[in-house]
Amino acid sequence: MTTPRGFRDRADDSLLTLVGEIPELVRNLVIAEIDAAKVWLARTAKDGGWGALWVFAALFVLFWSVPVLGTFVIAGLSSWWPVWLSALVVFFGMLIITAVLALLGIMRFRKIGERQNPVESIALDVKEVRDEL
Repeated sequence: MTTPRGFRDRADDSLLTLVGEIPELVRNLVIAEIDAAKVWLARTAKDGGWGALWVFAALFVLFWSVPVLGTFVIAGLSSWWPVWLSALVVFFGMLIITAVLALLGIMRFRKIGERQNPVESIALDVKEVRDEL
């Protein structure tokens, strides 16, 4: 007899039948834990890659902000108002972009630590089994 979800009712199974199914159940548990570890590793690698990309973008914008600061100083000394004011606005705009890109990268890196590590799950399973014995 099967239930709607496809699980068997094991109430009528003998003890030897249930004991005989332990290796299959352990195998299925190990396979499920390995699959969970693969998924966790893929997500962690993806978030790490995206975080590195955002930080690289922030550093790229910051690198090109240095010449803008130089333009600001040169223009500010050579002509008094319009050129250096525009260079200052561009410089602060680049700083804002740098801050936003850096925050995006940091948020991606923090996402890595929020997920449950499958190794912790396995350790918890082993602890539960040991407590039951």
